Amino acid sequence: MDLFEYARELNKDKESPLAGRMRPATLDEVVGQEHIIGKDKLLYRAIKADKISSIIFYGPPGTGKTTLAKVIANTTKANFVQMNATTSGKKDMQEAVADAKESLGMYQKKTILFIDEIHRFNKAQQDYLLPFVEDGTIILIGATTENPYFEVNQALISRSNVFELHSLDKEDIKKLIVRAITDDEKGMGIYGATITDDALDFLSDMAEGDARSALNAIELGILTTEPAEDGKIHIDIDVAQECIQRRVTKYDKDGDNHYDVISAFIKSMRGSDPDAAIYYLARMIDAGESVTFIARRIMICASEDVGNADPQALQVAVAASQAVERIGMPEARIILAQAVTYVASAPKSNAAYMAVDQALESVRNHKIGAVPNHLRDAHYKGAAKLGHGIGYKYAHDYPDHYVKQQYLPDELLGTTFYEPTENGYEKNIKEYLERIRK
Repeated sequence: MDLFEYARELNKDKESPLAGRMRPATLDEVVGQEHIIGKDKLLYRAIKADKISSIIFYGPPGTGKTTLAKVIANTTKANFVQMNATTSGKKDMQEAVADAKESLGMYQKKTILFIDEIHRFNKAQQDYLLPFVEDGTIILIGATTENPYFEVNQALISRSNVFELHSLDKEDIKKLIVRAITDDEKGMGIYGATITDDALDFLSDMAEGDARSALNAIELGILTTEPAEDGKIHIDIDVAQECIQRRVTKYDKDGDNHYDVISAFIKSMRGSDPDAAIYYLARMIDAGESVTFIARRIMICASEDVGNADPQALQVAVAASQAVERIGMPEARIILAQAVTYVASAPKSNAAYMAVDQALESVRNHKIGAVPNHLRDAHYKGAAKLGHGIGYKYAHDYPDHYVKQQYLPDELLGTTFYEPTENGYEKNIKEYLERIRK
């Protein structure tokens, strides 16, 4: 380390962003996550006793994954090595493992290897760690914003405790903002800033549970606001709104939040709640979700959940899909809103969906019955000699364009796959089928 690097290390804490400086050093300073670090919880006891085993921290940005790793680093007697999967590779891991082996062999000292954004390591890189986690050479702490059960090697998962961190609630964010404003050592206390109740309430609400977002906003507000006549910096609602002009949108188009929101969107349409459906639509639009993706989900819902209770729903959904492709944003939002509210408000039936799945189950798991002779193609050469098509009754030659005859194979006679409900238009279908079947 040269003089410049040494000087940089000395000044790093002072020059780093407020969110970095305010990271808790001890468990008692951590705000939120009581479900995993409450004083009676396993993780709290393990950290206090310095008996950490391999861990995966999983949760949205700004919820304290790296913070908890730093707390462990400050608490443990083991060596603590940190790397980020976006900038590190196998060579870095090899060096960390070699040092861990030496420390364990010569000094009987364990090594904790913290890998931030571990999901960004590919399968081969994650596989490399497995034997060293297995034999205790390293204790792995991984942090990820993605669902580890999909993104992290299952063998590593099985050897680790997975702890899910939740978004901080509004009161937690308030505590952190007040702490940052008043802390003379690590925070902004030397600036003599004050914050009004409505500004505090606004910032804690707009941060959407992301502590980093809230701290970045308050730091910007204090550093860019001139002191008033009393010499203090006053953070009022106007300053707060300038510092965080747009609510933090928690929506990663490749991550869990994407699937959670689209799931809620579909279930709201299925549950006939147009207000909830339009809300989740707005969240997806605001986050930049593909309008064609949204339109596809509406079409599926129109068929799967509305079905023949309102056959018009599928037509509306298909028309909306074609229209948004031609028009694009921002006007596409109006078309999507029309389709969403129509599908959500329509009577519901999944009878057609259930019918095809039951029929597929029959086809896949039971003997395939022969097509009755009278239904077989009678137009090819030799068909008549085989009796194909003989005896078929043409429905349009009979009253009401219906005649009773066998259509299912012998093995399935009497089987019913489609059972119409009494919802919407499907009630008419049910009554018609009951009438002709008599």
